[in-house]
Amino acid sequence: MLFRPTTETDQERIVEVIVDEPVGWIGADRYLGEMRQGMYRPEWTWIAEEDGQVWARALWWGQADSAHPIALDCLHVDPALPDRARVGAELLSAGLRAFADHGAPRLPLYNLTLPVGWRDNPTAAAAVGWRRQAAVAAGLTHEVERLRLEWTPDAGLPGTEGRLAFAPASDEEFLQLFRRIAVGSLDDETSRNIAVKGAEATARDEMDFYLGCPGRREWWRLAHTPDGQVVGLALPSATPYARNVGYLGVVPEFRGRGYVDDLLAEITRIHADTGAELITATTDRGNAPMAAALARAGYRTSEIRMICSAPVA
Repeated sequence: MLFRPTTETDQERIVEVIVDEPVGWIGADRYLGEMRQGMYRPEWTWIAEEDGQVWARALWWGQADSAHPIALDCLHVDPALPDRARVGAELLSAGLRAFADHGAPRLPLYNLTLPVGWRDNPTAAAAVGWRRQAAVAAGLTHEVERLRLEWTPDAGLPGTEGRLAFAPASDEEFLQLFRRIAVGSLDDETSRNIAVKGAEATARDEMDFYLGCPGRREWWRLAHTPDGQVVGLALPSATPYARNVGYLGVVPEFRGRGYVDDLLAEITRIHADTGAELITATTDRGNAPMAAALARAGYRTSEIRMICSAPVA
């Protein structure tokens, strides 16, 4: 079986693939639409081929200006094959090796979208099982589940006690807060990044990421107590698909006092005041305080994402 990146001549066969398992997948309309924007590309789309037939496909995604793919969005292996995990692993390994050879600074993660309660659904659990085996065999051995949540206007605006004042600030002030908040974070990716490159570089990278998102810089706020002490920051943001909670955090000395509710309420209010009909948010399943805060603010879990990535060096 041949594992290779596609060319434009393969496009018709790529979009003919239909995934009938209860996991997230990329259909023809989205794939072609985002390919026109440069978020899917032929060289980031890999197939397993034999005798002219496509037996498997892997669709890696990146931002329109990305030099390298960021995430694997869809892995499919034809169910007629007896060992789907092995074929999937070989396909992923071939693609990941090629990206590394072309200078990717880090291997793209695998982002598998799942329904809520997937463990109680035998069909969904089986679909996850072989994909998880393939990811592990390809070297993506670190796994974390992230909740995707949504707020809509019918949930109402979360209440606030008016304990904090919110104001714009300079990039340097925000960078200082990113640095302070990163220490002791319960977010899996933040903790892993600190272990590899330290709090300073992690803070800079996180801030640069949000500066590059579709959200507006003018939405960003620092939060202060009435006597002027800085408590945290609230960064409403956006994805290419919806408004997003973005980033919020409380500095270590003010944690444990419920200020996360105030920050989340401010983000939600900013988005609602500018006409948002949908606000999305994500948090690790293991970050129980953040998940609870989102639930209190009226955000409801809509799906789960299992993220498989390479271990930190």
